[in-house]
Amino acid sequence: MASLPLQLVALGAVLGLALAAAALILISFVAFITATEVPPLHQHEEEKFFLNARGQRESLPSLGDSPTKQLSVVVPSYNEEKRLPVMMDEALGYLEERQKQDPTFTYEVIVVDDGSRDQTSKVAFKYCQKYGSDKVRVITLVKNRGKGGAVRTGVFSSRGEKILMADADGATRFPDVEKLEKGLSDLQPWPDQMAIACGSRAHLQKESIAQRSYFRTLLMYGFHFLVWFLCVKGIRDTQCGFKLLTREAASRTFSSLHVERWAFDVELLYIAQFFKIPIAEIAVNWTEIEGSKLVPFWSWLQMGRDLLFIRVRYLTGAWRLEETRKMN
Repeated sequence: MASLPLQLVALGAVLGLALAAAALILISFVAFITATEVPPLHQHEEEKFFLNARGQRESLPSLGDSPTKQLSVVVPSYNEEKRLPVMMDEALGYLEERQKQDPTFTYEVIVVDDGSRDQTSKVAFKYCQKYGSDKVRVITLVKNRGKGGAVRTGVFSSRGEKILMADADGATRFPDVEKLEKGLSDLQPWPDQMAIACGSRAHLQKESIAQRSYFRTLLMYGFHFLVWFLCVKGIRDTQCGFKLLTREAASRTFSSLHVERWAFDVELLYIAQFFKIPIAEIAVNWTEIEGSKLVPFWSWLQMGRDLLFIRVRYLTGAWRLEETRKMN
């Protein structure tokens, strides 16, 4: 009689493993059949152009062209009419002052309006009129594609030797770009001129935990574990929107990028690690700004799903990375 409970336990364990295996097979199947190719860069004809300071249409350049600026700043923006001016004032104030001190320094700021329903494009275009379209350009996407899609559009329209991703909320102190530049420089020599410096808020984790609810803290730790377990190891903060890439690194990674929503940073770094692109993680000054587009529970759930799908799709061959792959 004593062996009966053990048999039930063993049977339960077998059934549990069978259900887990079935769930994994089902997830893998769904991930495989729903996998898509790398999204097209321009989904609408008007997305191939920008308006110059006089309001005339001009064709966007290509990442395949030779660089003509030292730094490109890509700012993805969705319904950011209120927060964008603070970020732009700080960024352009810093960039203009740096150019005064070093006349050889050249830059551009590319604001990508990700199908906003407010006046984001109009607010951004005022800076184009003030500073000129050689320094500030606005790309307006017809439909919302997600932060990753907006960043990718801006990156492929960049003219800089180095390309900086910067969030429209201005949460990261913009002059910290110098920290990323130093981090990038410290990685030299760069293999095939490729390197990435990621801004990081990991040093602020204890402080942020003290300010968060237990539920949000649990979600944060769960997400970090999934990132480490499934996709990216060695980077404590994959989600900071302040990243600096060499032009060659941007070409190699963004040409293979599939994810266009919040989890795109993780796939970007997954691709970089696959291609053995050196990555530096640099602590930056960061302040939480009100108005985040992330909905705590559902956004984390969506990102968790995307992380699992990233891993499964590469494992099953639905998505492939080729050692020789160049910019598409």
